[in-house]
Amino acid sequence: MATEPLEQAIASTRVVLTGVSKDQLGDDTPCAAWKVSDLINHIVGGQSFFATGAKGEPPVAGDADFSATDFVSAFDDASQRCLAAFGADGVMERMLTLPFGQMPGAAFMGLAATDTFTHGWDLAKATGQGTDLSPELAAQLLVGARQAIQPAFRSPEGNPFGAEQPAPAGACNANQLAAFLGRKV
Repeated sequence: MATEPLEQAIASTRVVLTGVSKDQLGDDTPCAAWKVSDLINHIVGGQSFFATGAKGEPPVAGDADFSATDFVSAFDDASQRCLAAFGADGVMERMLTLPFGQMPGAAFMGLAATDTFTHGWDLAKATGQGTDLSPELAAQLLVGARQAIQPAFRSPEGNPFGAEQPAPAGACNANQLAAFLGRKV
């Protein structure tokens, strides 16, 4: 199934979301400007962003605070819409117009899977959960990231990616991916 990497990333991140307690919402994350609550809002809101992009619609502006509600249920709902949008006939082959340019639907789905998975890693790291997430998926996403992320996409501010960081010897695949994407592991 074409959406399998995204489905796996969603499943991995959902497990991490279920391990977050309300008393951790103000904790720092590997994403310098974000607290856990901000990261949850990005993860849940990201699913809606990916769904509208896959449908060829402009993103919906919103300042919803998913972290103040049942964020796991909100993630489930948004993820279902996201998977339905990418699973629609012809989406993977179509060129999508996104706020940052055009890209094939399959590439956008890959971006969605990598973003969803990596921010799940960020959340696991921030909340003291294990970061050895979905080893086979992490290896697959790392291969794709190494092919897709050019030096021009990296900046000191981390937009969209920071400088590649060293991963410790023997680091799990998810930690290697996080380091490649600019996280300190």
